[in-house]
Amino acid sequence: MASAQSHARRRAFFLVLPLLAFILITFVAPIGQMLHRSFHNDGFTMHEDIGTGVRTPIMTNLKAWFDANPAGTEPTEEAFAALAADMVVLRELKAPGQAGTRINYELSGTRSMFTKAARQAKKLEAPYKDAFLDLDKDWLNPDLWRVMRDASSAYTFNFYLAALDLTRSSDGSIEKVNENRQVYVTLFTRTLFLSVLITFLTFVLGYPIAHLLATLPLRYSNLLMILVLLPFWTSLLVRTTSWMVLLQSQGVVNDSLVGLGLLGDENRLQMMYNQMGTVIAMTHILLPFMVLPLYSVMRPINPSYVRAARSLGATSWTAFRRIYFPQTIPGIGAGALLVFILAVGYYITPALVGGADGQLISNLIAFHMQKSLNWSLAAALAALLLGGILILYWLYDRLIGIDNLKLG
Repeated sequence: MASAQSHARRRAFFLVLPLLAFILITFVAPIGQMLHRSFHNDGFTMHEDIGTGVRTPIMTNLKAWFDANPAGTEPTEEAFAALAADMVVLRELKAPGQAGTRINYELSGTRSMFTKAARQAKKLEAPYKDAFLDLDKDWLNPDLWRVMRDASSAYTFNFYLAALDLTRSSDGSIEKVNENRQVYVTLFTRTLFLSVLITFLTFVLGYPIAHLLATLPLRYSNLLMILVLLPFWTSLLVRTTSWMVLLQSQGVVNDSLVGLGLLGDENRLQMMYNQMGTVIAMTHILLPFMVLPLYSVMRPINPSYVRAARSLGATSWTAFRRIYFPQTIPGIGAGALLVFILAVGYYITPALVGGADGQLISNLIAFHMQKSLNWSLAAALAALLLGGILILYWLYDRLIGIDNLKLG
């Protein structure tokens, strides 16, 4: 008997093994790599040859000086001599831009200093401190040496500080960045606010739709369900582009309002490239994700419960509030969780219809991945977003219970 059960468990394991491997390769491993990237960046200490893949240590002399001297030590002639020796290596490896880019992530304007110094590396002579200051006075900037000290270790949490609009001062203490550079917390706040608003709007619109589908005879509800599912059969890009046509100043909505005399031609509504456009388009796109969980919960509810409450003297509102609505809470929770998680990570729709005021944190993550190539900062932003989603998931489990999650 035990042998048969063991054989059955092994067979079941091998049946799910392909799915397990798929999840590990396409889901767990990328998330793990992202989390590692968020606090690991060896661009200042290692150079990898693109053609051969050979990795060569760089900035070894300066790193040795940092290791031998405590934080806060002013750069001496020995430090500048080590920097000069490393500049020769950077020039030979054609890697000054790489090292400068790593420092530029935390202190803008420094990449050009590295490339300029590397070009003049073989001409630098003692006293090296004066030679570097002749190239650029900023080589004596204490913030520069603090950033280079931090970057000499491949592991750092400075990218998380940057993702929270924080930075380290020259003495190592944590402080807020200048007000004109505080963008990430604002975007996180906007993302959370718009996601909550979109979740609420989908609930307000989706609840009556789901109730209608659940109470109609099956032959009619199936026909209407096709209309709910129709957006899933249409490209997301096509739906977003359609909203651009509808919402623009010379679009269908504004032309209709002007034609009906409700608006003057000079008072057309600005519904594109702002938060209003983002909310309208995303509410429409995410509405089915609220309707389907609600419908799956409402359909099995026995209508006799509400009729019984009315027969006992309850008003329609009381019967709905105390009998019907509580039975739909699992569907509300599941729909809200699904819509909110999708909303905080949406990218295409805010990028096309949101403009500068309607973009979300996902758009800035994409910018750092594709434009600035600051992958560590992008990973830190994504990790914070992931942490927020996990906290929301935990709160849902505590308040409603994950066992009551019903998606369909």
